[in-house]
Amino acid sequence: MSALWLADELIQATGGRPLGTMPQSVLGISIDTRSLVPGDAFFAIKGEAMDGHDFATAAVKAGASLLVVAEGKLPALGRLTAPMIVVPDVLVALEKAGQAARARSRAKIIAVTGSAGKTSTKEALRHALSAVGKVHASAASFNNHWGVPLTLARMHADCDYAVFEIGMNHENEIRPLVKMVRPHVAIVTIIAAAHLGHFQSLDDIARAKAEIFEGIEPGGAALLNRDDERFELLSRIARDLAVDRIVGFGESEVADYRLTNLSLHPDHSLISASVAGREVIARIGAPGRHVVQNALAVFGAADLVGADVEKVAEALVTLSAEEGRGKRHVLRHPDGPVTLIDESYNANPASMKAAMSLLDATPVTGEGRRIAVLGDMLELGAHSQALHSGLADLIAGTRTDLILLAGPEMKSLAEALPEGLPFEYRSGADDLKPVLIDTIRPGDVVMIKSSKGIGFSKLVDALIRQFPGDAGNAKPS
Repeated sequence: MSALWLADELIQATGGRPLGTMPQSVLGISIDTRSLVPGDAFFAIKGEAMDGHDFATAAVKAGASLLVVAEGKLPALGRLTAPMIVVPDVLVALEKAGQAARARSRAKIIAVTGSAGKTSTKEALRHALSAVGKVHASAASFNNHWGVPLTLARMHADCDYAVFEIGMNHENEIRPLVKMVRPHVAIVTIIAAAHLGHFQSLDDIARAKAEIFEGIEPGGAALLNRDDERFELLSRIARDLAVDRIVGFGESEVADYRLTNLSLHPDHSLISASVAGREVIARIGAPGRHVVQNALAVFGAADLVGADVEKVAEALVTLSAEEGRGKRHVLRHPDGPVTLIDESYNANPASMKAAMSLLDATPVTGEGRRIAVLGDMLELGAHSQALHSGLADLIAGTRTDLILLAGPEMKSLAEALPEGLPFEYRSGADDLKPVLIDTIRPGDVVMIKSSKGIGFSKLVDALIRQFPGDAGNAKPS
């Protein structure tokens, strides 16, 4: 494995002072001893719940080549003989390392934000651009004040493309992060009622997301969802910030990257699109209309950074959904297979609509049913009750046969469901688990969707343990 940083470069980047005999180089950057790989530099970040300095000994035992530690913590680390870079503030040092990595990079940089679809779009870009060059992208959803600089600091100098996810819960959170990333292309996937509890309106959410335009490199582009009601608002903000190019993707007739034909299937989609006037045809390995929207953003970003769009499109045939974001499993019920769709990572009204559409489009077998297992959408504030009860209209327009609900906010939906639609409501995931296990039967399609904090991933794990089957993507019969 090639060196990520020479030790001297990392010392210079962080502005720290070396202590002990430095290694020649480090292979990676870590802030978590559980995932630390021998040869990594361990940055002892102090978080809200834990202080990385408390794990310095564990980092050395795991094979850290050096430690980046705070000056004020040095007396407590006196017995450690590992080489160290001593800095005033470890998180600031990580930010400096990230900025240095960005400064040395010649990669085309893409940043992604939005109320839904950030991680899925980032992963689709990672997957597709890998067909045309060396790609660096953030792990999981590393999109906050430590995740973004960490991802930057991990960027090898020789990568061709880099993709960064930038998230927020409040205004003024994207602004400092995008100024570190300095993208050539900034994507806004969609504006929806995620984190609405922290904002007065969807327009305010759009304005906070538009902070991403402030870091776009000269000559760069804002790539926006042309089907979003707030396209014009976002465009106006981008123009006011002197963004050179403002382009759109979507199904709108005036989109620059426009869907021209679509055929949705249970386990894939076939599409054609107009990409800057050229027709591009693709088979997308992950199902769902929302995944098609992501693919249009991928085409747009690839075109804007000068990548071979046809090769990018060809790579989408092997795209698969991520855990918690639509990944499918075939469960082996004693009497026959059950399809499980894992959407347990996050939920807001926009992603809930996409998940219900995915369930609706997935065929059952025999006497199977479509079962939606839904948990609370968090951070909606005073709008929460109305947005949860409003899901009843969405569900009424689908072929869902049974609803299983849990969480205090989902009680509003339980009270609003159409008369005659079978449902069960429980206070939390643990209480719902035995109901779910006892309910499913052969041929069913079960979709589990909630905000991460509700803990519905435990329901996914419970079903896989109870009915172990295919660990990969399910292929409907």
